[in-house]
Amino acid sequence: MKRARFIYNPTSGREQIRKNLAYVLERLEKAGYETSAHATTGEGCAKRAARKAGENGYDLVIAAGGDGTIFEVVNGLADLDKRPMLGLIPAGTTNDFARALHIPRDIEKACDVLCGDHLEPIDIGKVDDRYFINIAAAGSLTELTYEVPSKLKTAVGQFAYYLKGLEKLPQVTPKRVRIEYDGKLFEDEIMMFLVANTNSVGGFEKLAPNASLKDGMFDFIIVKKISFPEFIQIGSLALRGEHINHPKVMYVHANRIKVQVEGDMQLNLDGEHGGALPAEFVNMYQHFQMLTPSDRKSKY
Repeated sequence: MKRARFIYNPTSGREQIRKNLAYVLERLEKAGYETSAHATTGEGCAKRAARKAGENGYDLVIAAGGDGTIFEVVNGLADLDKRPMLGLIPAGTTNDFARALHIPRDIEKACDVLCGDHLEPIDIGKVDDRYFINIAAAGSLTELTYEVPSKLKTAVGQFAYYLKGLEKLPQVTPKRVRIEYDGKLFEDEIMMFLVANTNSVGGFEKLAPNASLKDGMFDFIIVKKISFPEFIQIGSLALRGEHINHPKVMYVHANRIKVQVEGDMQLNLDGEHGGALPAEFVNMYQHFQMLTPSDRKSKY
């Protein structure tokens, strides 16, 4: 019999996962999995639990929670030689990765995906000895996201980041960078950069409109030094995915990216603090097999 390990954040989604735990386990058992569950208790707990599950030969590891939970699970499994299949039940605030995969928030429908047999290969990103599954970002505008209150994110989603950007832009200072990507060189002052693995970032579902999860390439976005009116314009265009044509935005595909910066610049990995630059980002081609909806568009 196949074995599944269900790793869940009991506080996510107003405790909806915890309240529906018996239902989820019953569905998995009926689908042919011998299933056990692990409730996370703090930072790093999901990573340790996933690592142990992988080492113990589980066939499927399911992350149930927000983007932080799937981030930890991926980091627990990514450097194993034999990796289990991945599953996901989204229960966070933005659920960027689940949005990209079209995995529903409804627990019953998410279980339909977990109990199905539609597997897709997915890329992940590596930065030194850490991994990310959705987005790596850095720059003054990125650092503003740390200041967005969780209640505001819950209430207005993507606009919370936009509002915080409007408030703080006068205090933002651009940084000079040297970026090498797939044999090319970029040097200039920038406000931020994004190394995207999916099209969904910070609730914006068209921020990297051409992203694919399984092509071995990142969508690399650089926002150069901009004025307040340009920020307004780019933010408005981003809602429609048209910001990539703005003259102050660079949008390319790359497999390997190396970033150096003058001064300090903090890195954000899947919404979590990722240390400081410099850093090198490498795309790990089709590193995992993941259960996804059978009707999902294959492009992504």
